Amino acid sequence: MSKQWKPKSSLGDKVFVVCNTIFLAAFVIITLYPVLNTVALSFNNGIDAVRGGIHLLPRVFTLQNYKTVLGQQNIITGAYISVARTVVGTILALAANALLAYVVSRKRFLFRSQLSLFWVITMYVSGGMIPTLILYRNLGLTGTFWVYVIPGMISVFNMLVLRTYMMGLPEGLEESAQIDGANDFTIFVRIISPLCKPVYATVALFVAVGQWNSWFDVMLYNRMNTKYTTLQYELMKLLSSVMQQGGSASSAGQGAAAAVTPVTVRAAATVVTMLPIICLYPFLQRYFVAGMTLGSVKE
Repeated sequence: MSKQWKPKSSLGDKVFVVCNTIFLAAFVIITLYPVLNTVALSFNNGIDAVRGGIHLLPRVFTLQNYKTVLGQQNIITGAYISVARTVVGTILALAANALLAYVVSRKRFLFRSQLSLFWVITMYVSGGMIPTLILYRNLGLTGTFWVYVIPGMISVFNMLVLRTYMMGLPEGLEESAQIDGANDFTIFVRIISPLCKPVYATVALFVAVGQWNSWFDVMLYNRMNTKYTTLQYELMKLLSSVMQQGGSASSAGQGAAAAVTPVTVRAAATVVTMLPIICLYPFLQRYFVAGMTLGSVKE
């Protein structure tokens, strides 16, 4: 049997491969080191962490930082509300933005250019914090769960991303469906939406991360209502209390003083906050990459 012919690599190709490998390895180390260092600090004794010198592994292992974070009052309620607002907010925002993007992406829709320009202006100019608060109060949204969901259902940026992707789809698909008697809703659900899974996953990830990490709206609209507190808001209050107490906090449920510092508590709170998103991202990565690249080049 004849050997399969392989092209010979030139010296320049070999140098490029070596340099590219070194660069990517360095990039991975630079990217992962802060995350691993934060995890190491979260499992390290607070007093010992003050000495410094902790890199990838904890020097004095302890779970006290996580006990302090997870032992906070209302932390379970906050976690429940954070999950609920992330799930409900992502679903409703994706549905609303997708429907609006489909309408605006159709060439037969009148005034689509004028409306698109108007929406873009709202990305740079807003009504302000006080008028927004008064508006939400008059609408009866303050003090309720829906203040986290309804105002964020429409995002101009997400709508434009979806619209751009839909405009890149072949027009023949819609025309053939119309010939067969399909209406706009049927075309959107059965033809457009299945083709938009990559960009749907991309937008869903954007919305989910924003909903999960949000805490400022809790402080503005539901500060006095612990029923609708969120995990991030409770962690923010914990960090503030640790800072004010000079770097020591008591472990809830333990009854004894626990030596924790703002650095280690902040590291534990960061790990608790980012863990769900890290677990979710691998399932959306394939669609996320496709949604960011497909349609970027038109032939």
